[in-house]
Amino acid sequence: MAPQDAILGWDEDSNAEAYDAFTRAYPMYDATSRDLARRGHLANASLVVDLCGGAGATARAILDLIPARARVVSVDNAAAMQRVGRRTLTDARLTWITAPAERLADHLYAGSADAVVCNSAIWKTDTAAVFAAVAHILRPGGRFVFNIGGGFAGVRHPDELSIRTGPTLNALIRQVAAETQGYTPPPRDADRPPKLPMTTVTEQLTTAGLTVVGTEVTAQHSTMAEKKAWLSIPVFARPEGDFTHAQRMHILDTAYAMTTPDAPAVTSWLVVVAQRPEAAA
Repeated sequence: MAPQDAILGWDEDSNAEAYDAFTRAYPMYDATSRDLARRGHLANASLVVDLCGGAGATARAILDLIPARARVVSVDNAAAMQRVGRRTLTDARLTWITAPAERLADHLYAGSADAVVCNSAIWKTDTAAVFAAVAHILRPGGRFVFNIGGGFAGVRHPDELSIRTGPTLNALIRQVAAETQGYTPPPRDADRPPKLPMTTVTEQLTTAGLTVVGTEVTAQHSTMAEKKAWLSIPVFARPEGDFTHAQRMHILDTAYAMTTPDAPAVTSWLVVVAQRPEAAA
């Protein structure tokens, strides 16, 4: 079973294909990718790194903003994700490197990157090591832009509370599993300390030699239908525990039947912009 923050499973073809199909059918990853890319100030960039780039959803957003002469390097440790990306994203400005994020500095020259963008993944890495690697390859003044899921950062956008009209699909999944399978859920996210709060992020970025220049808690608006499609990707399927994927999909279908497809669903994100300080005059 993939753990709750989906660290494992990305190098499996079923996850890679399902994830890529989701990014093309629904706006979530496209919207967050474009938001991060915009914050990277890429209009005059020569080299941009798409870190933990997967099948290329964020690379697509970066390619739309960089000059024609610029390059994008997409770095991910899951060959299956990159196989999908290579097949579907063929822009000659894009290069793929299969490597862990922590080994980024092994593949790029010091001070060579104008920006590094990482969408929906930084909490799955050894962040202290990744921040150090990013600082090594950024040029002075270069930007590092990434986001952290609200549950992992310990933040919630007001919309997540004000727009909610009933139980979340995750809550209904746990309810159905408990009623039909005798499932005992683990402690709720709200009962756990956040995995990567801003205080930890700031401390690690500072240690790496990067300066936080901006943060924002944002809200990603979607629907129950989109949430169901996301939870159908094997690596994200619920509930946790000893269930087959078929069992999880049956539980998901049952839970989804208790919702309205176009009912709003809101996900909170902490967006962080850091920068390598300019060289002293």
